[in-house]
Amino acid sequence: MTENPTDTSNHLTYLALGDSYTIGEGVSDSGRYPSQLIAKLNSGISSAWADPKVVAQTGWTVDELDRGINSASIENSTYDLVTLSIGVNNQYRGYPISRFEKEFEAMLLRAIGFAGVNSKKVVVLSIPDWGITPFAQQSGRDQNKIADEIDAYNSIKEAICQKHEVKYIDITQDYRTVGAQAEMLAADGLHPSTTLYQRWTEKLFEQVKTINF
Repeated sequence: MTENPTDTSNHLTYLALGDSYTIGEGVSDSGRYPSQLIAKLNSGISSAWADPKVVAQTGWTVDELDRGINSASIENSTYDLVTLSIGVNNQYRGYPISRFEKEFEAMLLRAIGFAGVNSKKVVVLSIPDWGITPFAQQSGRDQNKIADEIDAYNSIKEAICQKHEVKYIDITQDYRTVGAQAEMLAADGLHPSTTLYQRWTEKLFEQVKTINF
């Protein structure tokens, strides 16, 4: 788990919840999308943002993120912005999709709570299709099966976001187009590079700049 504590009370605050995609496995702290988003917000919007608070770890499933939040001692905190990127490890481990549906909705409600019970200040990212990566190809896993399962997971995420009036950003289709390119990959051949995280950051920025803080 990594965290960047905020120092000043007059800065806007951002909580990033997730897994390896949020923590930025294989890239520098400045290269992961929460850090890129704050840098872009501070350069493109007059409001000043503190460093992001990141609660994420490589390999986390939804229930593990839930326990990680409990350990982070942020239960009584609220944030001006909350992003949530979770679910790929549930799919990777072959957990029942019905379990994911229940756990994701509970996690989304928790994220909304961290945003001061304001769903407009929560943004959810879709699950990238890791099946296109060199790592997946070398693993011998069925790429079509991975794609179908991720589509099913994302369909559930989108429906639950609509139910709770939370913005859902689809990064999956673009990822399937460019995610296997060498410059879009970290050294492990699985996780995104800083360059690919920039594409996610652009999508997030376009949404966040519409929020009334």
